[in-house]
Amino acid sequence: MSINSEHNFYLQCTVKSLKNQVKDLKSGKKYVELRSEFRNQLREKDRGIRKLKQELTDAHGQIITVRKNWMQIFEDIEKEHKKELGEKERQIEDLEKRALRAERQRDEAKDKLTEKNRELYQVKTELEDEKGKNQKLMAQLNKDYENSSIPSSMKPDKKNIPNSRKPTGKKPGAQVGHEGHSRKKHEPTRTVYISPPEEYVNNSNYKETGRMIKKQEVNVKIVLDITEYTTPEFRKLDTGQRVHAKFPEGIVNDVNYGGTIKSFAYLLKDYCNVSIEKVQEFIALVTDDELNISTGMISGLSKEFSFKTEAEKKKAFCDLLVSPVMNTDFTNTRVNGKTAQVLVCATSDIAMYFAREHKGHDGIKGTPVEDYQGILVHDHDKTFYSYGTNHQECMAHPQRYLKGSMDNEPKLKWNKKMRELIMEMIHYRNSLPDNKDTDPEIVKQYEDRYLQVLALAKEEYEYEPPSDYYKEGFNLYKRLFEYKDNHLLFLNDIRVPATNNLSERLLRNHKRKLRQVITFRSFDSLSYLLDSMGIIASLRANDKNLYAEVTAIFDRNIMQS
Repeated sequence: MSINSEHNFYLQCTVKSLKNQVKDLKSGKKYVELRSEFRNQLREKDRGIRKLKQELTDAHGQIITVRKNWMQIFEDIEKEHKKELGEKERQIEDLEKRALRAERQRDEAKDKLTEKNRELYQVKTELEDEKGKNQKLMAQLNKDYENSSIPSSMKPDKKNIPNSRKPTGKKPGAQVGHEGHSRKKHEPTRTVYISPPEEYVNNSNYKETGRMIKKQEVNVKIVLDITEYTTPEFRKLDTGQRVHAKFPEGIVNDVNYGGTIKSFAYLLKDYCNVSIEKVQEFIALVTDDELNISTGMISGLSKEFSFKTEAEKKKAFCDLLVSPVMNTDFTNTRVNGKTAQVLVCATSDIAMYFAREHKGHDGIKGTPVEDYQGILVHDHDKTFYSYGTNHQECMAHPQRYLKGSMDNEPKLKWNKKMRELIMEMIHYRNSLPDNKDTDPEIVKQYEDRYLQVLALAKEEYEYEPPSDYYKEGFNLYKRLFEYKDNHLLFLNDIRVPATNNLSERLLRNHKRKLRQVITFRSFDSLSYLLDSMGIIASLRANDKNLYAEVTAIFDRNIMQS
């Protein structure tokens, strides 16, 4: 059967059923059945409602009873609660009173604690100040030639240099196998023959070896060598004029002193730093009072020597200007009781001194430094950084300052590491053969280590900042960092020395002279002395016979002196 046939059949059945229902409704039979059924259901519902109303009435009565019971219980609980609440309020009041007392006591304790903290802070501040002052004073007391720029002669209680050598148990003197160095023998002035004893000559048990045993006794004998020039005098008859032959150049006065005597007196005064009176007395002693030179003449020798060495000074000035590296430094002196300055400019074989009223740019005017175009070696005087093309700072000064930092900041590690590194770098540089350049790889390692130590210094000072009373170590760290290229230049240029010891040695000669003269009367007298000191230092640096060279200088052009 098809789908349409099934659907038609279903519809036919439905229609038939609906027709039957309509038929029943029209007849009224169905309505009566429905009405009867409705009335039965309504009566059932009324019975249920009456039952529910009874139950509701019973429940309402129970609720009223329960409510009365709960109200009684609530009233009892409320009374008990009020009683407990009153007790609690009394307790709270007591607690509040106690709390107020405790707060007052706490505030009083806090005030006392605050006062004590203020006192403690003040005491700690004073203690820190005292510690800082103590550190500063100890640093000043401990300053010596090993950890500062103070010369060794300025410390009366200077430390003794420890002897690190260990005893070997050997006898003093030359050891077995060591080549001996006997005293130099001289050409004898006279010979004294000593006859052999008779017991050797007339004894057949002794035979002459043919060897002569010679021993010399060396003495110095100062003998005046006096040349007297004589010439007849003539008188012109018509005018009465007296005339004579011309004497040799320089023979002007009745008694004239030659270059040997001037050189002897001058070197005693300005090289050996003997006072003018002692020079006069000594020369009189060694000549058996035959030669008594005036103090005025001895005093004027520096001026005469300065005038006679103008050519040498000009040449030295030019040679310093064209030198690739030049050492320079200032030191203080006294003129007429006031402080003045001495500037030294030097190379390994040339030295010049200059007298100046002040340091700084005014002190550099008129010196080789003013127009210098090479590398300057100095002691961190910032004025010098305005001159020259490059700069090397003296590495001896940081070593001393690092020693001071080690003494006054013992908790830090960077100062010891940096000092050891600087000593190692200088040793490496000094151990190189002449004219051999440094190894770039080794130099790079040293530069890296240098920066690592400075990084350690930064870390240590950030963790524990320096005291307001002692900042030398921190300032040195900043200086080593800011001028690192000028501290390490000696590793990159074989011509550059690691220290400025050359200048300091030359200035030390002036310091010795200053101790002897105490103060100079005028700038001219100081300038004459410094001119002479520069020539002497140059002669010594070139291994010249100092006495012979100075004598030759005094013998020049005596008429113009």
